Amino acid sequence: MILSSPLIGGNTKLLADLALRHRLPAVTLFSEFARDGGLMAYGPNLLAYIRQQGGMAAKILKGERPAELPVETPTRFEFVLNLKTAAVLNIVVPPLVLLRADEVIE
Repeated sequence: MILSSPLIGGNTKLLADLALRHRLPAVTLFSEFARDGGLMAYGPNLLAYIRQQGGMAAKILKGERPAELPVETPTRFEFVLNLKTAAVLNIVVPPLVLLRADEVIE
C-alpha cells in the first residue's frame, strides 16, 4: 500500500515499474498508478475534486466568507484495476472484484 504524497503522485510510472520489477502487488490512491502499470488504485477522482474546489473558489470570489462555507470532502471515488499486471504477478482477480471496478485495464 503506497500512501498519498506529492512525491508519489508525480512519480506513478516509476513506482509502478519498480513494483512490477520486484513483483510487488502495490495499491495506491492515484488512478494513474494503475494506468501506468501498477496493480490497482482506489481513491478520490482528482479531476472531480479539483472541479469541486473550483466551485468553492467561485463562491469566495462572489463574496461569501470562507469561514462560513462548509468543509467539502471528495464525493467521487474510483477503483482502477490493471489485469495485465495481475497476470504478470499470477494474481487471479475474482469476478465480483472486476464488477466493482470503475476501470479495468486489460
